[in-house]
Amino acid sequence: MTTGADIAALFNEPNAAGIDPAMPAVNGDYVLNPGSRHGGAKRPAAVLVPLVERAGGLTVLLTQRTQHLHAHAGQVAFPGGRVDEGDIDAVDTALRETQEEIGVTRDHIRIIGRLDTYETITGFHVVPIVGLVTPPFEVIPDPFEVADVFEVPLAFFMDPRNRKRHSLERGGVVRHWYAFPFGRYYIWGATAGMLVNLTRVLDAGLSLKDPDGEGVRMAGPRLADFAAPGARTPAAAG
Repeated sequence: MTTGADIAALFNEPNAAGIDPAMPAVNGDYVLNPGSRHGGAKRPAAVLVPLVERAGGLTVLLTQRTQHLHAHAGQVAFPGGRVDEGDIDAVDTALRETQEEIGVTRDHIRIIGRLDTYETITGFHVVPIVGLVTPPFEVIPDPFEVADVFEVPLAFFMDPRNRKRHSLERGGVVRHWYAFPFGRYYIWGATAGMLVNLTRVLDAGLSLKDPDGEGVRMAGPRLADFAAPGARTPAAAG
């Protein structure tokens, strides 16, 4: 069973995990939608990718936004939001937003690394901060922003059978996105894209650590396996 220690070790070995902290890559909605990259000003944001260390295995903690919000109402998301002027860095933003949205305090979270910056079609540049969350902790959702808080086994996201690619045509334009249907939850868009990137990192790093397929390895496809024709993978994105 893969543990938090296994994953933390990957982020301490950037070459094995496929991430160089000094030069993080950028990926985003445009990977599946060539030509849709936002050309305006960047709007910095950060989210926490919370991996909860449960006795039965690691889980990913997610939120569902309330239905009355103007943006992304009802969607599943990581805790996080825009960078505030007083935030020290992306880690500070992610931890602050997590406490504000779901009440989980910093003393329960150990930051172990970050994923590639994720660029949304609307121009947000989101830094996903990966943290290990140690139970027990109390969840106190902000009733204005958060309708639900739930956990999904990390193994669910690592299984390629659970990863979908959907599309919709509107106004003559076809948009593609990743999705992870999970029970009554539909995890899609930027959240699903960041989860795909997480699985890419874990699969690459854990496979290198255990090339014989034993022990900590978790199988899962690379992001390029799902890319649309002509799309760039994170390594090629600018």
